[in-house]
Amino acid sequence: MPVSSPPSSQGASSTSDSAAAGSSPISRLNNIASHIAPKMASTTNFPSDVVPQAPEDPLFGLMAAFRADESPDKVDLGIGAYRDDNAKPWILPVVKKADEILRNDPDLNHEYAPIAGIQSFTSKAAELMLGADSPALKEKRSASIQTISGTGAVHLGALFLAKFFKGNRTVYVSNPTWANHHQIFSNVGIPTKQYPYFDKKTKGLDFEGMKNAIKDAPERSIILLHPCAHNPTGVDPTLDQWKELAEVIRSKNHFPFFDSAYQGFASGNLARDAASVRYFIEQGFELLIAQSFAKNFGLYGERAGCFHAVTAPGPDAQTTISRIASQLAILQRSEISNPPLYGARIVSLVLNDAKLFAEWEDNLTTMSGRIKDMRNSLRAKLEELGTPGTWNHITDQIGMFSFTGLTEEQVMRLRKESHIYMTKNGRISMAGLNTKNIDYFAKAVHAVVSSSS
Repeated sequence: MPVSSPPSSQGASSTSDSAAAGSSPISRLNNIASHIAPKMASTTNFPSDVVPQAPEDPLFGLMAAFRADESPDKVDLGIGAYRDDNAKPWILPVVKKADEILRNDPDLNHEYAPIAGIQSFTSKAAELMLGADSPALKEKRSASIQTISGTGAVHLGALFLAKFFKGNRTVYVSNPTWANHHQIFSNVGIPTKQYPYFDKKTKGLDFEGMKNAIKDAPERSIILLHPCAHNPTGVDPTLDQWKELAEVIRSKNHFPFFDSAYQGFASGNLARDAASVRYFIEQGFELLIAQSFAKNFGLYGERAGCFHAVTAPGPDAQTTISRIASQLAILQRSEISNPPLYGARIVSLVLNDAKLFAEWEDNLTTMSGRIKDMRNSLRAKLEELGTPGTWNHITDQIGMFSFTGLTEEQVMRLRKESHIYMTKNGRISMAGLNTKNIDYFAKAVHAVVSSSS
């Protein structure tokens, strides 16, 4: 005879609780989790003394402050991006044409690019920077890897140096330089030191200070150089000064690393803006180059760039560059696996078509020419107003940026009183000036400089 268990008050209570809670397994798990969650939340592997709050990136913080400003008079001179005379982003006409060709290509697909990138892009990027008749190309002692714009190219070079460079593992950068240089190298364990570059008195190049610091650096140091349109100062060595620097660098067996973000955008002439790089290669230097197409194609968000390694001439040069290329491919594979397609396809179309290339050169003349016009106009207006100081440096400098010589206090006053936004060191993007705001800017600068004198 089956024996039945008597009803239990405990069981009845459990049944009642289950019903109230929804009785599902998920509900019961949530009920358990609610009791243990406070204990789990009280511990972390990343307390503030291990992972402190990082400071906001100054440039992107400046952009956010500009966007939040509701003044109709506000002027953005911070961001390093080309703007037309209406303060609008300018899509290069040649980029529009290349985009149309791409979209109408029936064979277009979105498969992976090779690890080293699109060969039609990297080969022409190398020709653009090194020169089509470069001895490095003729002797097949260069390797090119497509990167995530210029930042990615500098990073790839930093990774390669961190892993393989056996000289003095310090990168010497100009004072000042693009702020990201310090972060990129420190993140891979390579410290940076500075060499003098900008002369605050003349607002030009401190060439002797630069040359002597490079001469005094320990043998086989890494020297980071801007081939044209120095960021942030807009001050470049002359070709004769580049030749002197090459002699000093050779005498100390230093290793040059060029970061080229503005080829064709500085003078409007592609060959002139690459002259320093080409001279060093002609002199037989082993070197690295980071190349960006953000500025000169207006492809800021598409991140099209290239990294080039050039080895010294000699009987083993091709074997050496083959080994270097193989290691770069491994580094690339572990970082991004395969580079993005769109920006590189646009650039490749233009660089491989004579008609489109000529139109691109015309677009470069338009951009560089407008910036030169703004330099001439700004200097003239400041001098007409009788603004204290000398302003010839505005036209002596070149490229997107100008180091105005304004102090941090004056910069902050301009922001507060006139809604004009620039970096605290007084660097302005000349592309942010136009015929509609240049009078306003010049008068505002005149006011703060005059009251500070």
